[in-house]
Amino acid sequence: MLKNIDLTREVPKADYKELKGEADLKLAALQRQCKALGIPVIVVFEGWSAAGKGTLINEMILPLDPRGFSVYSTRNPTEEDMFYPFLWRFWKRTPIRGRMAIFDRSWNRRTVTDRVAGLIKGDRLRQAFDDIRSFERQLTDEGVVIVKCFLHISKSEQKRRFDALQSSPATAWRVTKEDLRQHDQYREYLAATEDMLTETDADYAPWTIVEAHDRRFATLKIFNTVIDALERKVASVERKSEAPALPSPEPASASALFSTTALDRVDLSISLTPEEYAARLKKAQAALRELEHEIYLRRIPVVIAYEGWDAAGKGGNIRRLTQNLDPRGYEVVPVAAPNDIEKTHHYLWRFWAQMPKDGHITIFDRSWYGRVLVERVEGFCTEAQWRRAYREINGMEQHLAHYGAVVLKFWLHIDPDEQLRRFREREGMIHKQWKMTDEDWRNREKIDQYREAVEEMLHRTSTPYAPWTIVESNCKRYARVKVLETVCKAIRKRIG
Repeated sequence: MLKNIDLTREVPKADYKELKGEADLKLAALQRQCKALGIPVIVVFEGWSAAGKGTLINEMILPLDPRGFSVYSTRNPTEEDMFYPFLWRFWKRTPIRGRMAIFDRSWNRRTVTDRVAGLIKGDRLRQAFDDIRSFERQLTDEGVVIVKCFLHISKSEQKRRFDALQSSPATAWRVTKEDLRQHDQYREYLAATEDMLTETDADYAPWTIVEAHDRRFATLKIFNTVIDALERKVASVERKSEAPALPSPEPASASALFSTTALDRVDLSISLTPEEYAARLKKAQAALRELEHEIYLRRIPVVIAYEGWDAAGKGGNIRRLTQNLDPRGYEVVPVAAPNDIEKTHHYLWRFWAQMPKDGHITIFDRSWYGRVLVERVEGFCTEAQWRRAYREINGMEQHLAHYGAVVLKFWLHIDPDEQLRRFREREGMIHKQWKMTDEDWRNREKIDQYREAVEEMLHRTSTPYAPWTIVESNCKRYARVKVLETVCKAIRKRIG
């Protein structure tokens, strides 16, 4: 691809001023439209060292309102970044609706620089490409515009620019050892870049190759690329807002999709005597305390998600899980309805922000599965959004697993009679009345719809790297022990 690019293309100075003036006005107007329509925008600049990324980013932002964008310069990960999956730092910087994020280098850098350095190859390289494609698709499916530009120059042009920079003490510092190493290994970087462009080019996030020998030509091509992408998105959003709402098709019922269901096969009669419970609980808690120390030494992150029926015992289960742990090694994240800031981001953004760093445990009391449960049943998202969420959730969990995290998901299951008994028990005990809300009773009235959503969730998101464990929870003692023993088993398997 890059070998066949015509790098001699240029724009005469006389034409540039007029064309640039028109492009400035268009881009500024589109920024205002995107803000009004709540369209988030990401512009990625990749390319060779000395290709002019900094200069061209500056040209692009000059006509923009500086209150509406952020520029991020991506270099080697910091010490903190190294403790998280590699996409974590980019998820944190995804823009809210109506804002623009501009990346001087991006998540794609890993598949070129680290590859040439021999730090990533084979299965890990393929996994990185999978993670990048999944990340970009998740963002664009939620309405983010992603524009990706690769600034291309020849090896001889790169050498000329390095020499010019090094000839002056005022600019020599801009040429780093890494830049010179890239020049020496231009052929290796070229091959890795070709592969990266091919593997991560998609209709939802295509690459634009920018011939960067002539600054004027490169500037106008970048402007035209960004303007074209924003114009198409604005037109699409405006068409949708003008079109009459069509009735959503009735989703197929779970009974039609599945001849047998996972929940129907759960034996809720399983129980433990107080004596059995005390012995197994003590043993499992002691084992988990030792494993907590082991994962800290080995820098293994653990993600645990709890879902289940109201009154299924999540809180008590979590207390027994953490009872014997070092509080510095874990965090419990209670998940409620998203706040105003969280609503302006992709729905997975707030969960990425809470993921554990290496060697730590994060326990989510309810999780990202709210998109396919509460939001689905209560109509807080569209059918297209919750149906798409299965793929997005699997992609996120796969990235965590690729990184080396242990991902555990528990569905705490009780039958309707037991739930009703617990509801009434809570209402009758002053110190537990706070647990009961009108929402609990409303959810119970929709139990068939929730059950259908749960069945489909279990079916579509139980994967080899992040399987669901259904926990028989009519007996709280048994449920607590089963979760503890399952967590211990999964961590031991990861440690090997």
